Amino acid sequence: MLHDEPAFSELFLAYLLARNIRIQEDLVDQLFNSSEKRLARVLLLMAHFGKEGKPEAVITKVSQEMLAEMVGTTRSRISFFMNKFRKLGFIEYDGDSHKGLNVHSSLLNVVLHD
Repeated sequence: MLHDEPAFSELFLAYLLARNIRIQEDLVDQLFNSSEKRLARVLLLMAHFGKEGKPEAVITKVSQEMLAEMVGTTRSRISFFMNKFRKLGFIEYDGDSHKGLNVHSSLLNVVLHD
């Protein structure tokens, strides 16, 4: 099919390259960034900040356990950082994962600040 359908081949190749880039970014993030920055990056990625179109500020149904697995840290560290981000006004989150959380673009400051 890759030989017979050039449009599909191009789309598939673009997907593979994008996925490979994302995996490399995740590896660099894991090796060089703190768990706080990794959490901020995960939240921004989930809210689609930096992508074409309008960001989705509200992320629904995500537990602290799920975030801990994505970031590579403990749930208690996630809880600590989520409370910190909320107090600093970077997110709106009441601890109830069913209501979702609102991610503000100001959270970029955590990722970009060094």
